[in-house]
Amino acid sequence: MTEQNTLDHGQLDPVLAQVVRSHQEKVVSWIQGEPGAWGFLAGQGVTAARLHLGRSLTDPERRLVWHRLWWFLEQIKANVLGA
Repeated sequence: MTEQNTLDHGQLDPVLAQVVRSHQEKVVSWIQGEPGAWGFLAGQGVTAARLHLGRSLTDPERRLVWHRLWWFLEQIKANVLGA
């Protein structure tokens, strides 16, 4: 991705960290496997990234958001269940 305002991990990680911090109850719901938790968090992640960039996301950017958010959630889950 070479165009200006492209989404990369450096931009995305702080945005997704804020999503996780702002929706801790949904993160707990996701860890517990409750229906709808992933969809809610995925939507919040895409919305936050869109607002950060000031434009709609491309399909690859949206998939990057979902992938990176899932990674964040798996790290949290491992820390919670491993503790």
